[in-house]
Amino acid sequence: MRTFSRTAAVTLAAATIVSLSTACSPPEKESAASSSSAATATSAADLGGLDALIAEAKKEGALNVIALPPDWANYGEIIKAFGDKYSIKVNSAQPDGSSQDEINAATQLKGQDTAPDVFDLGMSVATANTALFAPYKTEKFDEIPADLKEATGAYVNDYGGYMSIGYDSSKVPAPTSVADLLKAEYKGKVALNGDPTQAGAAFGGVQLASIANGGTVDDIKAGVDFFAQLKKAGNFLPVDPTSATIESGQTPVVFDWDYLNAAQSAKTPTWKVFVPSGSVLGSYYAQAVSKDAPHPAAARLWQEFLYSDEGQNLWLKGGARPVRADAMQKAGTIDAALFAALPKIEGTPVIPTEAQSTKAKEYLTANWAKAIG
Repeated sequence: MRTFSRTAAVTLAAATIVSLSTACSPPEKESAASSSSAATATSAADLGGLDALIAEAKKEGALNVIALPPDWANYGEIIKAFGDKYSIKVNSAQPDGSSQDEINAATQLKGQDTAPDVFDLGMSVATANTALFAPYKTEKFDEIPADLKEATGAYVNDYGGYMSIGYDSSKVPAPTSVADLLKAEYKGKVALNGDPTQAGAAFGGVQLASIANGGTVDDIKAGVDFFAQLKKAGNFLPVDPTSATIESGQTPVVFDWDYLNAAQSAKTPTWKVFVPSGSVLGSYYAQAVSKDAPHPAAARLWQEFLYSDEGQNLWLKGGARPVRADAMQKAGTIDAALFAALPKIEGTPVIPTEAQSTKAKEYLTANWAKAIG
């Protein structure tokens, strides 16, 4: 399940590469990065401007992306739009891979023309692998909040969302708080998206429950205690939810990121999304350019496209919240209808730091099984 593998990388950053091996890869060849001036460009201006970057990227003619499923934050349409716009062939590998799979592929395929050009990573994986990235600032770099980007452009947050509760309104009453899920109407109906000691979405669900019950994102005892109560009440459902389990009614209540729950609404019209007020937990993914990109100009043009108004609105179309949303609202360039359709939030969002998440993971690892087992 793509949701699981992407978010698992956010939590533990531990996975093995599935299908990219040197045994079945083409022979090593000198990559374009070794000869192109784009390989050292830290902005389009270094190459003479965006038009010059586009020309270089078209000469390369290809872009290698990895771990981007078509139904994740609208990546299918994003990839097609980029390829059509610039006549560049986008090679998409391991669409169900994790963030760590991306890093493993870059290491294993270094120097080959099949190596990833760009990365889309959970923050814990991004911050642990900056030595593999080429700093690059897009033309819209200054419009991205300082706390959502690395200062040199080594990695930059791109899209994100908030932890939410998705529910089938035809099968359960609409919850108005996290505490509502302890009621008898939810008996055997509440699922986490995976094991929170392994899956980031499930981990976020525990952090959300912690905030809602007086804890914090790093001191998550209150969140673990809540799920222990949920299990004692018979409401916790130890099933890893998928679109199939939701559509069949097996998992009528699911903790997951709001853009993934929102995407489910398109498949299940009675599926609603609720972000508890006062318990707004946010999370972003990050973009980075590989310093060993075999198509360095295309890699940088991909970044320009993703952070452009067009690219940001395409993520928005997928239910994700683009990192430039505030600036685009002010400029009047955001798709107002799509933005208004996002699940509503009330309260100040909390985006955990790496240190806070590390502390929470340590407690979770030591206590989750005892609380739920």
